Amino acid sequence: MTTSLVPFLDLKVDKVVSVPPATTDAEKQRAQLISQGLKGLPSMGIHTVRDALYYFPRRYIDQSENSDLAALEVDTEVTVLAEVLTLTQRRSRNGDKILTNVVLTDDNGATLDATFFARNTWSARYLESMLKPGTRALFSGKVGRYQGRRQLAGPDYELLDVGTEYAEQSLAHADDLVAIYRGKGKATSQAIRKVIRELLSQLPDLSDFEPLDQQMRTKYRLLPLGQALRQIHQPRERKEYRAARRRFRFEEALVLQTELARRRADAQTYRAEAWPLRDDGILAAFDERLPFELTDSQRKVGDELAAEIATETPMLRLVQGDVGAGKTVVAMRAMLQVVDGGGQAALLAPTEVLAAQHLRSVRALMGDLAAGGTLMAEANATKVTLLTGALGAKERKQALLDAASGQAGIVIGTHALLSDQVQFANLGLVVVDEQHRFGVEQRDVLRNRGELTPHTMVMTATPIPRTVAMTVFGDLAVSTLKQTPARRHPRATHVVPEGKEQWMARTWARLADEVKAGHRGFVVCNRISDTSIEEDTQTTSDEDAEPRILHTVEDTVARLSTLPALAGVRLAPLHGRMTPADKDATMAAFSAGEIDVVVSTTVIEVGVDVPEATIMVVLDADRFGISQLHQLRGRVGRGADPGICLLVSPVAPETLAGQRLAALEASEDGFALAETDLKLRHEGDVLGGAQSGFASSLRLLRVIDDADLIEQARSEAQHIVADDPQLAQHRVLAAAIAEMLAGREEFIERS
Repeated sequence: MTTSLVPFLDLKVDKVVSVPPATTDAEKQRAQLISQGLKGLPSMGIHTVRDALYYFPRRYIDQSENSDLAALEVDTEVTVLAEVLTLTQRRSRNGDKILTNVVLTDDNGATLDATFFARNTWSARYLESMLKPGTRALFSGKVGRYQGRRQLAGPDYELLDVGTEYAEQSLAHADDLVAIYRGKGKATSQAIRKVIRELLSQLPDLSDFEPLDQQMRTKYRLLPLGQALRQIHQPRERKEYRAARRRFRFEEALVLQTELARRRADAQTYRAEAWPLRDDGILAAFDERLPFELTDSQRKVGDELAAEIATETPMLRLVQGDVGAGKTVVAMRAMLQVVDGGGQAALLAPTEVLAAQHLRSVRALMGDLAAGGTLMAEANATKVTLLTGALGAKERKQALLDAASGQAGIVIGTHALLSDQVQFANLGLVVVDEQHRFGVEQRDVLRNRGELTPHTMVMTATPIPRTVAMTVFGDLAVSTLKQTPARRHPRATHVVPEGKEQWMARTWARLADEVKAGHRGFVVCNRISDTSIEEDTQTTSDEDAEPRILHTVEDTVARLSTLPALAGVRLAPLHGRMTPADKDATMAAFSAGEIDVVVSTTVIEVGVDVPEATIMVVLDADRFGISQLHQLRGRVGRGADPGICLLVSPVAPETLAGQRLAALEASEDGFALAETDLKLRHEGDVLGGAQSGFASSLRLLRVIDDADLIEQARSEAQHIVADDPQLAQHRVLAAAIAEMLAGREEFIERS
């Protein structure tokens, strides 16, 4: 790890802050909180002064205004400013604790109970002395329900009354804003605030260690670093923390965009083999045999890819498009351009199911052009080979030979392609499908195999708003398939309230109707088995999502098999615990019409193409994100008959999850839905865990709200890197990039 240029910021927090001596109760309380903070911060990944000062408040409370207690929802973590209305104490039933019951009130007369548990008489008396009726304080905890009333059980509290012995100097002004931090364990918001206040009191002059130079700060009206740190942690009024946040959002954008600009510049220094277009090769023959017309968008993106593949600069391009936009055909044409020149293309898919689907799709579209190596093959035909972990020893040996000898112009596979045993004769193009499911090191195994760097095309079926592409995939050129080939029939989406038995009965009856009409269907579940209370998985984690027993694949197959409405319907499970061979066999049987309904997890989310599938029922639909649901419903209605997607959920329409489902019901536009997803959910869900398996790396930057700011930072970063590629004259900015990259390279290199 690069040594920080600012020694103070690089010091350990416990080397700067110490627990002060204490004699009075107020001093003891302060010392206890500082001690708690120092012990608890390391578990939150906060070790240095920089870590602590860049751990920004999640919100602020104006201590001149009590919170609206009536608006609090059960099962949410809150920090409220309220007044103590009454306090009563009693022994617990077994006598081992003294219960202090406090009724809190706000300016409108609404109330909230708070219960504290004291183990001895001294602790109970201390609570009684601190929380006298009329006292105003901050109370933090989770809202529960007891005997029909909302309550905080064992909350943290902090007195704010001016003039009390416990009141702090920084909170002694009526117009002060109190910073609220996201705490963990003993490191409560109050404890974190105490530690940060101690750090700020020792903050040296940081003017010589600014990542943003004076000219840039003046141009964009940004605060200097030291002032911004004080204003974001200890604002006197709202405009102070707003100005500080804006400065740090710009700093975050500049650091990120500078690193992306460096990587774009670095990519230009590598050399690839050029694969110019031919008018008499396999690509021309493929185009002649296509059973449909390419859209204007497919042609435009295809031209962009063809031009870059024909140069000696390695292509690094993201191709995105809505469900059914035709990304596979665009990728095939790029691969065949390389094959025309004697090169090879590798298509990397995230799952066995998707790899097998790609193989079927490629062979079906190419026909005898994919029969290379056989007696009946045409002169310019090539071989399309599948290489996955499901292959037997004989098949695997042949696939390895096909790749190493160059006989296979196109090799489709999963992570098995990344094995050291896999060698290519002349790899010219790597196509990565659903890039966010692969780590950077995995992708680069193929890119770094030979002396020359192969061209790289990244595909995603999740539409990405422009600002997200600019922020997360900023070192990639982006091509967008804006058109979707017209479907012969519309696809309907309806939200089904799970609590209404008649609606659920009609759901299963509709599934049966589709099967009787000769069609096929999917039922999607959140989990494979185990009916325990929901655990955190790849699904969403809304604050309004109450724990409940979720539907599972195994239970759903068993339950649907007993429904009279589905008598005679052939059901089969499909999930990640099945062997690759069993998954492939199930999908093949489903495609052939030997299975009517597949009860599946999200392994069928992308790439699965069964034209006869016309209906999808998604159980616990609120536990999935908008983009994921949009991809799922894209599996039905792909053929000659209309499709229908039924989103089953018990959540109320007014919740965030309910709003997501309503958005899906109202729109088929994947790009519009992606924008909605970002607005309804924090970027951390969209850019992080829910989409990439990595927690949000954005502290304050908001890719929708801060689009203009990101554009400004991107422009500045391009100028900086163009003038100073090694950042020799921007040492502090380089150090900030190094700090950002510590533990965050996967986020930056996701492209």
